Order: sequence, then C-alpha cells, then structure tokens
Amino acid sequence: MLVVEDDPTIVDAIAMRLRAEGFQVQTAGDGPAAVDTAEAWQPDLIVLDVMLPGFDGLEVCRRVQSQRPVPVLMLTARDDETDMLVGLGVGADDYMTKPFSMREVAARVHVLLRRVERATLAAHTPRSGILRLGELEIDHSQRRVRVTGEDVHLTPTEFDLLVCLAHSPRAVLSREQLLAEVWDWADASGTRTVDSHIKALRRKIGAERIRTVHGVGYALETPSSGSNSANAASGAEGGGYPASATDGS
Repeated sequence: MLVVEDDPTIVDAIAMRLRAEGFQVQTAGDGPAAVDTAEAWQPDLIVLDVMLPGFDGLEVCRRVQSQRPVPVLMLTARDDETDMLVGLGVGADDYMTKPFSMREVAARVHVLLRRVERATLAAHTPRSGILRLGELEIDHSQRRVRVTGEDVHLTPTEFDLLVCLAHSPRAVLSREQLLAEVWDWADASGTRTVDSHIKALRRKIGAERIRTVHGVGYALETPSSGSNSANAASGAEGGGYPASATDGS
C-alpha cells in the first residue's frame, strides 16, 4: 500500500495506522516520487493527497491509472465538490476531506479492498449473457461497459454502482441502500459520496440514464419505446429515455 502526503505528521499517522492493520506500507512526499514508487512497487491501493509538490495528486492519479488500474483513496483539505468530481473523473474511487480520523481512513481502505476482491471474484465467475438497457451494455464477467457500442472507462466503484442500479431498473434505490450495497457502509454518513459518484457516472454514461428522486435516491432508466424493465434487462434494444431522467442531483 502506498501513502502519498507531503505533511510528515499526517503521512506518519496514516502509515502507522495501516501498518497496525497488517498492511505493508510505502510512503512518498511529492508527485514524481509517488509515480515512481507506484511503478516500482505495484501497490494494491494508494492513499493520495491532492495537494503535492512537483505535481498534484490528480496528475499522480492520471499517470498511475494509465499504467494499471489501482484503487485510490484521495485526501483533500478543501471541501469542494468540484475537486471531488475531478478526482473521481481521473480514476479515484473514494474521497476524504481533512480533518479525518485514522480509524475512518482504515475503514475506507478495508472497504475499497473488499470491493476489489469482489471484482476479482466476479471476473472469474462467468455469468450468462450481457445486461443490456437500450444502448447501455454491461458485461459482468469482463467488467466492461459500452454506450452506443463505445467502451466507457469506469472506476471499480462506478462499475459496482451502475450494476447495483441496473439489477433493479427503474426502481428507486435510496442513498442508504446504495451505501450498504456498494460501499458496505452501515450508516448514512456518506450520502454525499453517493451523490458525487452518481454525478461522475452520469458524465460517462449520459445524464438522462439516471433519474433523481429528490429526498429519496436514484433509479437507472430503461428505454421507454414499448419495452418494459424485464425485456430491457434481458437484452432488448429500445429507444429514448423519458425527460424525467435528466433531473439533477
């Protein structure tokens, strides 16, 4: 595991806590060192600060993800949704705003690693067929998504979130349900995380495909031209999406 942070106090505290959890930990204090260490050491997960000397954590994330996919937990001192969306857009899987507890960092790390384990198991467990919702196609075994025949790159979290919604097309899933199913969180403290990932997912698959039910949660829309949820989920091709699917989050 790689911890990238330029504040010695913070990096030492995170590294100490993760080592106490049984992880092997390497650290880096700037952007170039982070990329070099990630390439040489091939960590299973990266805890990555946004503000770094050399070049920032967003650039680190871009470069690392271009070499190989790896789960990334980003840290920032700014409670700014734009920063969060940019981080998710370059391949981060989760986001934490300072100040935070070392206990929460460790909990988020464990959740991300469990998600990777599930993804690996799913990749080796063939499922029959490919889930199709109109022009949206989800291949479980390869963990690939296509929109109008074009591959769409999703982070592991975004893929799991999409699959969770797709298994109950048109059904509204609450933020709390999504937190429990996708993030393994038992409380509602991370609802903003759900909203931010939904926004990032909309940018990639089309905003019209995910409907917001204000005060409740989200639903994945299916084609509306004469097809129902059942035949859409079994592979039927359909037409457009209802206007309500474009509600903002």
